[in-house]
Amino acid sequence: MDFAHLDFPHAVAGLLVGALVGLTGVGGGSLMTPLLVLLFGVSPQTAVGTDLLYAAVTKSVGMAVHHQRHTVDWKIMRRLATGSIPAAVVTLIAMNTFIHIGKSANNVILDVLGTLLVITAVGILFQRKLLAWGATHHPVEQDKALFGTLVLGAFLGVAVSISSVGAGAIGVTVLLMLYRRLPVARIVGTDIAHAVPLALVAGIGHWLLGSVDFVLLLNLLIGSIPGVIVGSLWSSRAPDRLLRPALALVLLVSGARLLMQ
Repeated sequence: MDFAHLDFPHAVAGLLVGALVGLTGVGGGSLMTPLLVLLFGVSPQTAVGTDLLYAAVTKSVGMAVHHQRHTVDWKIMRRLATGSIPAAVVTLIAMNTFIHIGKSANNVILDVLGTLLVITAVGILFQRKLLAWGATHHPVEQDKALFGTLVLGAFLGVAVSISSVGAGAIGVTVLLMLYRRLPVARIVGTDIAHAVPLALVAGIGHWLLGSVDFVLLLNLLIGSIPGVIVGSLWSSRAPDRLLRPALALVLLVSGARLLMQ
């Protein structure tokens, strides 16, 4: 890509989203996709497809870091992928067979995206209360944890394939309740590791459907990679009690606007 293809507004958007992801740990899909749709007027299907490959690239870096720090539980990751990958493939086939690219597909994506953004906002606001509630109950039995992980994976496979949203706050919150004896860092690392193959499979599926803009993707990555680094370095100093409510409010407003489109 030469300088004629550089789009500084998109690069700046990538920078800001990358910084927020580094600061808060919330997945870029819940931030980038609504930003592309609402601010830049990108079609919902192109925004989702491009964001999925964007997430696959950026989270590969995060997965490598967590692997080096031994904060990935590959057993749980395989459980998630066993549910999510087949669900993603079936969802993409269904979208291509029954909805097709066009207005109907965009309407479905807007509705699912808006709903998941609202759920993500609620998850961010009440994550600590949910975990506190879970701490007062007995740990989940291994058989139930296995079933719950497979169901969570299937849900994320469908949700991420349609909207690119779901693997961040929702996935981490449920995993923390299923595996409360594991350190939070290990849960986060496992969730990031799982997001890489899921986003890659779903992103390739959208590419085959013709809904990936590679010039847009490169511009987003130019900004997001340094943004993630800066955000991660500042994450320990950021006021979490202010950042999380602000982020939840942004997602809630974005979700409501998308549902009203």
